[in-house]
Amino acid sequence: MPTVLITGASRGIGREMAEQYANDGWDVIATARSQGDISELGGIDNVRAHRLDVLDPNEIDRFMGEIGDEAVDVFINNAGIYGPREPEREGWLELMEVNVIAPTLLAQRLRPNVAGSDQKKMVVLTSKMGSIADNSSGGSIPYRSSKAAVNAAWKSLAHDFRDDGIAIGMLHPGWVETDMGGPNALIDTKTSVEGLRQRIEETGLDNSGRFVAYDGQDIPW
Repeated sequence: MPTVLITGASRGIGREMAEQYANDGWDVIATARSQGDISELGGIDNVRAHRLDVLDPNEIDRFMGEIGDEAVDVFINNAGIYGPREPEREGWLELMEVNVIAPTLLAQRLRPNVAGSDQKKMVVLTSKMGSIADNSSGGSIPYRSSKAAVNAAWKSLAHDFRDDGIAIGMLHPGWVETDMGGPNALIDTKTSVEGLRQRIEETGLDNSGRFVAYDGQDIPW
């Protein structure tokens, strides 16, 4: 069975992803930060739960030691935060750490694992708010800048990892009913994840590096 690694799988989109892939018979490696969330995830058939705080380099080292050289068909970086609404140094720096630096460094660490798999795919959950061309309202400068930055970083990964046969995708999940999306969001997690899984399924070297929404709409940079 194929293996998928999902970060930030304790709730919302990440939890729905873990459950959908597990129900379809995938071997799911799911990460969370709290022991309670880890225990809950570990109770799902086909799910192996690991502790991982992406802000702690020692945690990443430990996690990589736990999975070793295991092949990972699909790496989904779902972990992310919204951060401060208005620019302020400390919160903005943490936001860039979580949304940009950590997923990119983790992708580099996982490169051999994904290259050694059958499917060879990596995707990051980004946001349409990271589109510079689509920004017609302003605001949310820290969050917008973090998503624009992770798009740029992973676009480079699409070139850097091509020789290993690894395909890269930057996926917008839509405005989803989660803790981050709030109650006024347009779609639920099931709808979002079903669409995201279709986009992951169709990701390959022929379209590696694209920025696309859960419903298949290409998003301008």
